[in-house]
Formats: sequence, structure tokens, C-alpha cells
Amino acid sequence: MKSYFIPLFAVIMLLSFACQRNISKPENIVTKRIQYDVSIKSPDPDFDWWVQNLEGEKRESVVKNIINNATEGKVKAYDFFTNKLLTVKQVHDMLFRADTIQLQRPNPPFEFYDTVISQNANINNISRLRFLEEWSMDEKSLAFSKKVLGICPLMEAYTDNGELKGYKPLFWVFFDDRYPGEFMVGK
Repeated sequence: MKSYFIPLFAVIMLLSFACQRNISKPENIVTKRIQYDVSIKSPDPDFDWWVQNLEGEKRESVVKNIINNATEGKVKAYDFFTNKLLTVKQVHDMLFRADTIQLQRPNPPFEFYDTVISQNANINNISRLRFLEEWSMDEKSLAFSKKVLGICPLMEAYTDNGELKGYKPLFWVFFDDRYPGEFMVGK
């Protein structure tokens, strides 16, 4: 009986140590909030394909998912500047505008007529995403963890001459319940 006790004890001890979780110091939060822009469409064709770029199909898929979910009301979209909740119609109108203008015919009897000018957002012009994240770091391995708190698509804005003048933020979509309440633009 004693001859079985030592191997049985060894197996029990081995199993108990093997089943213990590796409890280490929790990750250190580096910052609760950091915001930055990421280019998802390369500004320079001479760059390697993966530098500041998502492949065309994947980029289009990401952008379409964000836009479709916001315009269909599947996610809450917030005004970039005021952080107020936008209605589905407000998001839709931001991306798909139709203006009616009145023109006059050049020949007699010079009648007035209405013309609808439709302006649809070109998803290819959404070439950047603004991220709001929380960063943590494991002090032993130096491994970083990022938690995405929010995302904002940025659309290229052009002058009348066709020159890029900057990037227009469309709306925020937040993934953390603390936002937008805790989030203040510029702070």
C-alpha cells in the first residue's frame, strides 16, 4: 500500500500544479484614451502594398460595413463635434444628399424648372479611420494590448480645383459604454 502512495501523491501534485493558472501581475494600463488616424489607402503608389494600406477588397468591406451599419441603425452613430446621437436619417443625409435647385430655360418662354442634384459619398474617398483606444502593456513581456473604444471614418475633402485639402470626420461609432459620455473632443 505504501508503494502506491508515493506515485499517487506525485501524480496528484503534478496535476494540481499543471492545473494552476499562471497568475501574473495584471497588465498595466498605459493610457485609458488615445486617439489617432490610420491611413487605410496608401497615399503613395511606390509604397509596399501593406504600408498605410488595406487591400482594396478588404478596405471596401471594412468601410461598407461601418457605413451600412450606421445608415441602417444597427450601430449608434454620434456627431463628431458634439457627440450627440445621430438619427439614421442624419447619417444617411451626411452621405447621400439630394438638393433641388431651380433653373430657367434659355429659350422663350423662359420657364423655370426644378432639377434634383444627387451627391452620393464615394466610399473610395474614405481613406482613413480615426481610432479611440485604450492601451495596456504586460511589463514582463512588453506585449501591448489595445482595446478599440471608438472609430470614425474620415473622408477626403477636395478644393474646387481638385486638390486634397484634408480629411472630413463623418461620425463616431463607440464600442464602450463609457463613451461618448466620458469622451470630450479636444480633451
